[in-house]
Amino acid sequence: MSAPTLVIAPAWLARVEPGYDVETGMAVVVEGDRIAAIEPVEQACASRPAAEVVELPGHLLCPGFVNLHCHAAMSLLRGIGDDLPLERWLAERMWPIEGQLVSAEFVHDGALLGCHELLMGGVTCVNDMYFFPESLLLAARALGMRAVAGIVVIDFPSPYGAGPEDYLAKGLAMRDRWLDDPLAGFALAPHAPYTVGDEPLRRVATLARELGLPVHIHVHETADEVAQGIERHGCRPLERLARLGLVGPELVAVHAVHLEPAEIELLARHSASVAHCPHSNLKLGSGIAPVAELLDAGVNIGLGTDGAASNNRLDLLHEAHTAAMLAKGASRRADVFPARAVLEAMTLGGARALGMEDRIGSIRPGKQADLVAVDLRAPESRPVFDPISHLIYTAGREHVAEVWIAGRHVVRKRQLADKNGRTALSDVVGRIGVWQNRISRILSGTAAS
Repeated sequence: MSAPTLVIAPAWLARVEPGYDVETGMAVVVEGDRIAAIEPVEQACASRPAAEVVELPGHLLCPGFVNLHCHAAMSLLRGIGDDLPLERWLAERMWPIEGQLVSAEFVHDGALLGCHELLMGGVTCVNDMYFFPESLLLAARALGMRAVAGIVVIDFPSPYGAGPEDYLAKGLAMRDRWLDDPLAGFALAPHAPYTVGDEPLRRVATLARELGLPVHIHVHETADEVAQGIERHGCRPLERLARLGLVGPELVAVHAVHLEPAEIELLARHSASVAHCPHSNLKLGSGIAPVAELLDAGVNIGLGTDGAASNNRLDLLHEAHTAAMLAKGASRRADVFPARAVLEAMTLGGARALGMEDRIGSIRPGKQADLVAVDLRAPESRPVFDPISHLIYTAGREHVAEVWIAGRHVVRKRQLADKNGRTALSDVVGRIGVWQNRISRILSGTAAS
């Protein structure tokens, strides 16, 4: 049986399309997995008497949020590496635990927790980078969520793979298995310039061009990373990536905190994108990304949460608020990164970076019906003079009320709408204590040594 036609009638509509601002009295018509029309509410209802009408008084309807950088499985590692800089956070906490614990089951359970947290905050698509990426896809599928799985590449062995060629072979085989899944996407995900050698990076560049895949990589996250790159390779990491053929429209440069003007111009000239993760950058003491300069140069920016081990909250609206404030404060320009630009970054900007702007990221007939309704009726949200201002500067994930992905109602009245998703989440919640005990034992051994 085909899904019923939906007529979604919010108080305010934000299409995130050129030429449109906030609209009232308009309905979004959904047929199957796609947006069929955008019409005045009375017209949409009158012409479709059999449609299911979803009335959303006091709600802003906008495109589903795109989390451009995440390690969802690290939700199981939340809070164990607090107050450490990146190098110590990796060497003393993350890598020792991952080496002993990471498995397909660990990634599935952590990713399901992370994806649920994201979904409840309005994220309909997550671009993820971690070991055992197929486990991420299985977790996202259980919740009806769109996910871009990173084909991870790193020089050292892990429980997932023996080295770069093994990681690539496994990742490409995974891609072949999931190509027909409409909610699954893929990116090449070399971890960082300091953990991947020249030959694997050249191979990634070739595959990106051959397969039309984004390249998702941490770049210039810390000043130490840049200094080490100069010492080891005689040039800054971004210059090295450019020499290896990796700076182009496919590049999603994660963090991009420590950039010189020429590097910003390089990213702009080659139509590369930046995944801006303000809370992770702040918590690890990495610095503040030059967002004003990137925007002035025309670089496409999307927003990411990073993982719960370095944030510790997978809340893209929280990132959006901080991103706007940091950009204004760092540049001393109140007009930098206004609310509408931030909304575009967390929707269409992320979709553009992933090469998915023809399918998601804005509300347009023919696109996938990935939609989020934010309830602005609570006393702390009123009065509402500008709902997009409220979305970025006032609202939090607790105000996300309804979520549709590919036309499917996955969050209804702040609850998972699908019984199978609720069961999957309940099963994982039941296993959290087991994971916590295992992690605690590893941490005790690390501290003792």
